[in-house]
Amino acid sequence: MLLQIIGFTVGLLYLWWEYHANSKVWIASVVMPLISMWIYFSKGLYADFAINIYYLAIAVYGFITWSRGETKKDKKPLPITHASLKVWVMVTVTCALLWYFIWFILFRFTDSTVPVADAFTTALSIVGLWMMARKFAEQWLIWIIVDVVCSALYFYKGIPFYGVLYAIYTVIAFFGYRKWIRLMHQASNR
Repeated sequence: MLLQIIGFTVGLLYLWWEYHANSKVWIASVVMPLISMWIYFSKGLYADFAINIYYLAIAVYGFITWSRGETKKDKKPLPITHASLKVWVMVTVTCALLWYFIWFILFRFTDSTVPVADAFTTALSIVGLWMMARKFAEQWLIWIIVDVVCSALYFYKGIPFYGVLYAIYTVIAFFGYRKWIRLMHQASNR
């Protein structure tokens, strides 16, 4: 229970920094997965456990991308932008393939009682975090879906603090999307 409370607290900091497009979000992106891995493994959420390994790696990528910009020559921080149609096609195809692959592994090789939902949220989280690292405003739309499903899943699996955390994430994701759109427009008007 203590780990859930600590993870909950770090998760709130993560949200605050993500909402404000602050690169400190990547610090929480290192701490929270370490806590979450223990919790998820102990509850049999193996895909959620595994994705936290990815979260650790993408935290480094996201921090570098956000702080150095698009290229090494570009010293300006990466701007918030809209995802193009090409990005959406890539994200959709990648998500579908990941969902099937993760579901298959969970179904065939684990004792997971929720392989479809676990695989779904994991696949969406992989593409959502990549979209966040690239500062696409629509990453928030992905998180709304992930957060709703995860909140229900965590209550079902007996992880109430994380269930509440993801319910809060859902609400904040709505506001986060609007905030990032405003930040994007403010930056383009300069």
